[in-house]
Amino acid sequence: MKNAGTCILTSVLVVVGAINWGLVGIGMLMGKNLNLVNLLLGTWPTVEAIVYLLVGIAGVVMLFGLCACKDKCECK
Repeated sequence: MKNAGTCILTSVLVVVGAINWGLVGIGMLMGKNLNLVNLLLGTWPTVEAIVYLLVGIAGVVMLFGLCACKDKCECK
């Protein structure tokens, strides 16, 4: 799983997930819904669930070091 395309996609999904959760937290403090995934895909709950699933899988992949920004991935 260490090809460059997979590593870049995994990194992007983890960043998107992190930003979305940060916005969820800010939204909760402000009493608003700032969950961008929900706001963009809320009318398609299956697609929304798939996005959350892909972000979760990307997080697990990064957690276990199956794809890290080393050697084959160039994080700039």
